[in-house]
Amino acid sequence: MKRSIIILLLFISTFSFAQSENAIVIGHSKEIQSKVLNEKRKINIYLPEGYNPNDTTQYPVIYIIDGGVEEDFFHITGIIRFNTQPWINRFPKSIVVGIENTDRRRDCSFAVENLDFLKKMGFKKEQLPSYGGSANYIKFIATELQPYIDGNYKTNHHKTVIGESFAGLLATEILLKHRDLFDTYVIMSPSLWWGNELLLKEAPALLAAKNKTKVNVYIGACNKDENIIMHEDAVALRDLLKKYGGAETTVFYDYLPDEVHATMMHQSVYNAFKMIYPKTAYQK
Repeated sequence: MKRSIIILLLFISTFSFAQSENAIVIGHSKEIQSKVLNEKRKINIYLPEGYNPNDTTQYPVIYIIDGGVEEDFFHITGIIRFNTQPWINRFPKSIVVGIENTDRRRDCSFAVENLDFLKKMGFKKEQLPSYGGSANYIKFIATELQPYIDGNYKTNHHKTVIGESFAGLLATEILLKHRDLFDTYVIMSPSLWWGNELLLKEAPALLAAKNKTKVNVYIGACNKDENIIMHEDAVALRDLLKKYGGAETTVFYDYLPDEVHATMMHQSVYNAFKMIYPKTAYQK
């Protein structure tokens, strides 16, 4: 008899629990038909707690280049949500936009005359069947994606971009050639070796022409023993920005010796926000 009662109670408990289950939703996905790229692009969007389309509050927007659900959308959004909780309040609550990749290396790399430089980095030409599409991708961001977000969500003029590796190469190109698209750049272990460091060679002239908009730039570099070229390129970018970026460019450099290329992003993004916004609500 006692055993039957226990089984009955367990059944009732399990049924009650099942009835009270709710999905945990962190965001929603949209598809944009891009005329520039001639394809549909999926974007993942997180709206901060308390977001109300009917009030007057406007929010900064943080764009993640590798922003797919199988990429960096979830864990980066978690860092942003943590830092904007009332008991932290390191920076204002923000909308997060993650861009799903379709052909990452194509979209994040600029056009080059040949791929002979790949050999020194350990790549084969066959590994890049398509490349050199960054100009179109930047145009997509500037003329389609950002206007779509600004037109459909309550945004203010503050925009951040986050990119690592090839996405860091793209973020660097945007900084140097289209600086005013964002006011905060989080660049980690950028693939500046692309095109035999062409962006670094062009940086002084590009910075001289486009150093009017005030920007914050975080540069993260992982353990230099893993890839000395990528480490030296990150250091070179830091030095060029400090030398030619002018008073309107604030540079934050972060060396993470305990992280490798594959593991650095989460810690690096956390560090970036801590360096750019050093005080929480209880330290201000």
